[in-house]
Parts: sequence; C-alpha cells; structure tokens
Amino acid sequence: MFASSTTTMTAKQMTQLAKFTFKTYAKPNQSDPVQSRRNKLLAAIELQKLALAAALKGERYSQPQTDDAKPVRAVRPWFVAQDGGFYVQCRYGARPILLDGTNNALFVNKLEEVGAALAAFAAATKAGELDVAIAAAADRKRA
Repeated sequence: MFASSTTTMTAKQMTQLAKFTFKTYAKPNQSDPVQSRRNKLLAAIELQKLALAAALKGERYSQPQTDDAKPVRAVRPWFVAQDGGFYVQCRYGARPILLDGTNNALFVNKLEEVGAALAAFAAATKAGELDVAIAAAADRKRA
C-alpha cells in the first residue's frame, strides 16, 4: 500500500491525495533563548522566595513533586549567614551569577532583608540587566 522510500508514488497511486497541494512544513523556532533563560531564572527566584518564607519560620523548604514516584526535592537557599549578615547569591542552575562583573553576592544585615534582594534580582532579570551574566553562566554550564 505504501511505496518504499526509494520509489516515488505515481499519480494513479495517489488519487486520494492528488486534489491537495503538497508542501514541506518546517516548524518555526519560536523560542527566544534569552527569554527562556530569564523565565528559568525567574522561576528559581520564586522558589527562593518560598525558601526564605520557610527560613523566616525556622524551617527548611522542600519542593513537593507532582509525580508520586519522585522523592521530595530539597531547595538549597541562595542566602547564607556569615559576617554578621547574609550573603545573597543569584544562581543560574548551580552556578552563581556575577552581578556586577566581579562580585557574585549581595550583602544584607538581616534575614528579613533577603526578600528585598530577591525582589531586586527578579526586577533586574525582567528588565534584562542580567542577560549577559546569565548567558555567561549558561555558557559555562555547557563547557
């Protein structure tokens, strides 16, 4: 019924399809890599806000899985207590982003101020201010 890949179908064999116009379809690439990276980072920042809310209660945050077969995934916070305050990093995957080209963290005095740092990361990401740093972190991941 079907012709092999090495032979072509004759007009007689394709009477049912002959009334249609044949064209080759190529799916357009609609995904912008810059926007995809921004969205990935914004999703991670939202997870960090949940981790912060848990830390303010004295708890650790774990991301629940939708599939029963997978275990609960612990979310590692991007903030760490040190030097009488908190260092807050912005990470793309496992890699910290160089925020100003040389430094990879913001320093805040209280745990309550970490939320403002995360909000600043989100605003900078939406505005495209971190695009170059995100691309550099993504390129290092591939290498």
